[in-house]
Amino acid sequence: MGKVVLVTGAARQLGGRFVRRIQRDPDVDRVIAVDAVAPGHQLGDAVFVTADIRQPAIARVLAEHSVDTVVHLDVSAMGLGAQGRSAVKETNVIGTMQLLGACQKAPAVQRLVIKSSTGVYGSAPRDPAVFHETTPPKSLPSGGFAKDAVEVEGYVRGFARRRPDVAVCVLRFANILGPDADSPLADYLSLPVLPTVFGYDPRLQFVHEDDVIDVLGIAASEPRRSTLNSGTFNIAGDGVLLLSQCSRRLGRPTLPVLLPAVTWVGQALRAVGMTDFSPEQIRLLTHGRVVSTVQMRETLGFRPRFTTVETFAEFARSRGPGLLPPEAVSRAVGRVAAMPFAGGTTGGAPEITGAGDDTHPTPSGR
Repeated sequence: MGKVVLVTGAARQLGGRFVRRIQRDPDVDRVIAVDAVAPGHQLGDAVFVTADIRQPAIARVLAEHSVDTVVHLDVSAMGLGAQGRSAVKETNVIGTMQLLGACQKAPAVQRLVIKSSTGVYGSAPRDPAVFHETTPPKSLPSGGFAKDAVEVEGYVRGFARRRPDVAVCVLRFANILGPDADSPLADYLSLPVLPTVFGYDPRLQFVHEDDVIDVLGIAASEPRRSTLNSGTFNIAGDGVLLLSQCSRRLGRPTLPVLLPAVTWVGQALRAVGMTDFSPEQIRLLTHGRVVSTVQMRETLGFRPRFTTVETFAEFARSRGPGLLPPEAVSRAVGRVAAMPFAGGTTGGAPEITGAGDDTHPTPSGR
């Protein structure tokens, strides 16, 4: 008999896609899709079980179906429907604790995959240029989804000590983007005007939705020859983009705001329901964050199909034109760069189009 895979968060777009994808694996016999609410999308031949992972009933689901592989995707920055921040935190933290407790008591469980975030590194002015998996954060996240992810990973490490026979894989995803992206950052980048922190131009990394599904498949399977899919891995596309480059590619103007006033802007945007411009996101949009993906390539054996630039390009196309045509913005930037006071030559400078102005971003996001 093939593997029995249980996937949490099946009602979310990402969870639904992975449920449909893992069914095509010839080594998988059954897929058990779990969520507290019924999904609005198809799950193929998967068995859907309505269960809240915050409740002890999840242990019965594991035992009843003899689950041997658990893929925990119900760790998210955004709620479903009318879920507020408190309900999301309960699902992220309390739900993970309950799920891990159930896995600990289930002798059939052999593999556990956890969806985490590079947000566990935080964003601070004295951060290293690049975070590695073993780099401690300069300042631990004080709230929001990033703090949830830190707590989740702490509980996972405890589980790994208690069940050393279970192969545990923690995937720290950079900002996930794509045509169907559903995250606070995607909402922010969809605003007609992007509030930014005056004097800062942070470096950002993205990972494409399709690559997320691919790497989850690798993590949930037996390791391929010369690879190891147990441990903690940063997952991101090659390269970085500055926030200013993102705004130009979207055709959305920026509104620089002094740092003390950014919190007020965030509160106003949350009050009208436009985006969750949280303190955590403000720190990211101030100091940025870049992670190393060496272990992802050399140990896990995963090579993303999309770079950061390509991922953002797909996201930008899905959001439609902004207030300013990107081509016009690029031409304007090129003309300014060619002016003598900007360091250009009197003979003019080549026009900047496509990725030409983004191929070699500056090493500092501040």
